[in-house]
Parts: sequence; C-alpha cells; structure tokens
Amino acid sequence: MRNLRLFAPLIAAALLLGLWSGNAFAQKRFELVTGKAFDSALPKDFYIEGNAIPTAKRNATMVRLPSGARALFSLIDTTGYASDVAAKYVGMIITEGELSICGQKVAVGSYGFGWQLPARGEEGPGAFKLYNQAGATLIECATKRDADLKQPKPLEVIAHQDGTARLFHGRHGVDLR
Repeated sequence: MRNLRLFAPLIAAALLLGLWSGNAFAQKRFELVTGKAFDSALPKDFYIEGNAIPTAKRNATMVRLPSGARALFSLIDTTGYASDVAAKYVGMIITEGELSICGQKVAVGSYGFGWQLPARGEEGPGAFKLYNQAGATLIECATKRDADLKQPKPLEVIAHQDGTARLFHGRHGVDLR
C-alpha cells in the first residue's frame, strides 16, 4: 500500500504526459472548428478598404491549423457596395497563425480575397487573389476545378489526412498548408 502511495504521483504524471503528447501529435493537421468557438469568432462585419461589409455565417468556416492557431474564412455580402469593391472581393480570412495559401506564406492578420470563376458551364481554371486591409494584392494564383467534389458549397475548407487542406469556392480550390 505504501509503495502505491509513493508511485501514484509518478503514474499520474506519466498518464498526463501520454495524453499531452497524444494531443500534440493530433495537432499536426487541419481540423474543422464548429459550435460556440466558431459562432463567437465570426464577426458580423468585415472591415476592408474603408467598408464594413457583412459576413455570411452560412458560408463561413473555421479551422484549427496544424500549429494549433485558428483561421476563419467567410464569404462577404458586397451587394449595394461600389462596383469596384463588389467586383474585387468575395470573402475574408482572419488567421491567428501563419498559413500558406497557393504555396505562399500569409502572416497573422486579416485579409480580403477575390475569386474569379469561369462562366457557368465552362470547366477552365479560376483565379484567386488575396488582398491586405488596404486593398493591395498580396497573392495571385490559378485555381483548379474539382469535378469529383460532391455537392460543393459556396465556401468550405476540406481537411485531408495528410495534414493539408483545400479552401473551396464552389468546385474551385486552393491549397492550404
């Protein structure tokens, strides 16, 4: 009995270390975040280029990055805004950790993005552009169409088992790392 009392703290520490290391390994990939954590993180409006543009909760998603930080993606409603703003932006990204989009690093911060899709019925590539808060272009890349995507949503992030993910706007996607 006395030996058990002596070793109980060591056994407890070993169990906690095992749980902690298991959680550390589990954080090496993208994971979707839902519920209260998602609801409380999504802003009502997104401020860009002097405009407070409403976000679209039903077309938003949040992920935990492999680093453990979070990134929030949402379409924004530019209806009624100037034509140059409406033509330029379709969504926003807020990230608490470094992220790679289209193979290029994106620092902690908030960004607007635009996405040109081919005309309805055409299957060509699209074009993704990421903008800083002032509207300057940071990243541009072509987007591939995924014909195998079942029931595409207006905006979603699909996490893969290999630790990568793809941000989709309809059937067109960009790689996230």
